[in-house]
Amino acid sequence: MKEILQDLSRQEIEALVAEYGEKKFRAQQMYTGLMQGKKVSELPVSSAFRAELLRRFEDEPVKIRETFVSSDGTKKFLFELADGNLIESVFMRYDYGNTQCVSTQVGCRMGCKFCASTLGGRLRDLTAGEILSEILVVNRTEGGTQKSRAVTNVVLMGSGEPFDNYDNVVKFLKNVSAEGGICISPRNISLSTCGLVPEMRRFAGERIPVNLTVSLHASSDEERKRTMPIANKYKISEIMDACAYYFEKTGRRYIFEYTLIADENCDREHAEALAKLVKGKPCHVNLIRLNEVKERALTAADEKAAYRFLGVLEKNGISATVRRSMGADVGGACGQLRASYIGSQNR
Repeated sequence: MKEILQDLSRQEIEALVAEYGEKKFRAQQMYTGLMQGKKVSELPVSSAFRAELLRRFEDEPVKIRETFVSSDGTKKFLFELADGNLIESVFMRYDYGNTQCVSTQVGCRMGCKFCASTLGGRLRDLTAGEILSEILVVNRTEGGTQKSRAVTNVVLMGSGEPFDNYDNVVKFLKNVSAEGGICISPRNISLSTCGLVPEMRRFAGERIPVNLTVSLHASSDEERKRTMPIANKYKISEIMDACAYYFEKTGRRYIFEYTLIADENCDREHAEALAKLVKGKPCHVNLIRLNEVKERALTAADEKAAYRFLGVLEKNGISATVRRSMGADVGGACGQLRASYIGSQNR
């Protein structure tokens, strides 16, 4: 596989242009073209320089293989990478803007039992430029420009554990928010982790003020171990300490995701335990009704149970909401589309 030109910052593109003896203004032209979602072959450079670039860099590192449109308007994109691997991304329209959920790895090795991303394990990390290209391609496809973006908010909640691909994800965050680029504010970006404690603490030191979201899904270590293998390595108390450190360093409150699974973690007792765990902390709880995965023997809590759970949290003074389910009819949960597509190709 060739290099990914979208991995480079504007300063690195300036150095590349100088390396090839091109005029300095070419760097800005190239950078602007990339931020508009153009392929390398579409960049406004001389034919000779373009040929050099195409010898070294992938023309289209991320391309749309198929698009699926939900009855609620959500779009799910199946992307093909230059090496033939598949990833997916979801584009959701809200009153406040449009959110894109992006993948950070091909597959995932965290093994959470409620997630389809882990079914085939982790094949490889995405580069910073591949993650960025997911956004650039969708922004262009949806009629957005560099200055008038169709993608206004980003969540790193697709396939993969972002902190298991730490360096590439941090570089992506710096590039996607850079002045003069597509310039999505870190405050409009949410990063979801299953709780890799050392990386959470390291990330706090980066001082990139994204919305840190932790997949909690239980209020005790023993219960968490039943669905999340990472709980065998890091305790909830360690996660809480890392969240407090993140708040101390960034001043940003954090979010806990809690997937409601029938007969597992969604009765009044669990709600009271969760309220006790997070009470008084600068956080918000995002309740999610499980997106059922056919390969897993887990059942979603019904809507009534979800709002009963929410009521208990609110009664205890906890900031909480039930996430609106979107794109369920097109495999809205991360990993479902890729898994079903690969399955259909192997029949």
